[in-house]
Amino acid sequence: MTAHHPSEQLLRHYERGDDLAADQLWAVESHLENCAPCRGRLAPDPLATAVWAELAPIIDRARQLPRTHAWWRWVHGWVSPVAGPWLAMILLVTAAAVALDRLGSVAGGRVSLVLLIAPVLPVLGVAASWGPALDPVHELTVGTPRAGLGLVFRRTASVLAVVVPALTAASSLTGLGLSRWLLPCLAFTAGTLALGALVGVTRAAIAFVAAWVLAIIVPTVAFGRTSVVLAVTPLWAGVLLLGIAVITLRRKAFTRLGT
Repeated sequence: MTAHHPSEQLLRHYERGDDLAADQLWAVESHLENCAPCRGRLAPDPLATAVWAELAPIIDRARQLPRTHAWWRWVHGWVSPVAGPWLAMILLVTAAAVALDRLGSVAGGRVSLVLLIAPVLPVLGVAASWGPALDPVHELTVGTPRAGLGLVFRRTASVLAVVVPALTAASSLTGLGLSRWLLPCLAFTAGTLALGALVGVTRAAIAFVAAWVLAIIVPTVAFGRTSVVLAVTPLWAGVLLLGIAVITLRRKAFTRLGT
């Protein structure tokens, strides 16, 4: 590719149907869609010319889609198309947890529900951000040249940008310190992505949430006291670092449809 147009050699390879790299093929085709001079540089194909002659009047009469603003395209580069309902649900769950904490409805007020659900709330948003189970356009997303770990990180960051401020407000209303839930929250997010690189993000999220409910939430509510596991900072720091290491090693997995 030159600064603005495909090179002559690249166009000849494309014209002959040579085996081009996926990113080069995508770049040439997307450019030709919007550049009439470059389309004119291709050798005329009688069949294509005849088809285009019939399609051109139909296209001219067809209703054109409105142009999208740059900020809207930027949002879609960071947020999954199905993230809205999931993020709204997470905010509602957080508000309900604050209300129950203020009413002292969980174990007679001895246990904070906000503290119990904080680590797993981002996991729900991450599961909806990446994976064929919850994203109906996942196959199209994975097929784009920009798919991969960078897009996964951007979507995860957009989830945390909503969840972390909500949990910060909830913890201040219920008298919880930031250090009691933030590190487990980040560790669970990294752990979900790390395991998701092996078995799929949705399945990883289900596994983490189920393990948390059975190992922490049920015993805490049953015995009326918060598990000491939440206060073990080195444990959560280790999970976070291990998750980041696995994500880095398995970064190629996020470009495959299986995950």
